[in-house]
Formats: sequence, structure tokens, C-alpha cells
Amino acid sequence: MSEANPDKAVEDWATGGEPATGPQLSYLSTLAREAGEEVPQNLTKAEASRMIDRLQQASPRVGGTGSPAGGTADEAGT
Repeated sequence: MSEANPDKAVEDWATGGEPATGPQLSYLSTLAREAGEEVPQNLTKAEASRMIDRLQQASPRVGGTGSPAGGTADEAGT
């Protein structure tokens, strides 16, 4: 299998320093918009992965604790 091992630490990824992928940036854009955050320019794969993990922890979309389940950023007026 050529994909990264999800159990491997981000710091140990051989490709972690490469630019973030399109799918990473797309998903990160959605999570960041819902959290009211900006996505920094020129993220690496590792940086994007860390930011995705952090935003997922706060997102009700993926079971985080950020806001009540079923609520969206638009409903919250953001």
C-alpha cells in the first residue's frame, strides 16, 4: 500500500515536507470555515494534517465538541 500509515507520527512522514494535497486543502478549507479560521498559505502535508486533526476535535461534523450537534457555522451567524 502506498498511502501513509495513519498510525505513523506526522513528524516521521517521508513526504511530510511536501506541499499539502488538493484533498487536504479542500477538507481543511471546510473545517476552517466552520471554525471561523483562515487556512495559512503554503502548508506542508504534515502541517495540513495537524491542522485538520485540531479542527476535527472542535467540529460537531466529525464528533468534536466545538458546538452543539447538528448546528452549522451558518446557523450560528458566522
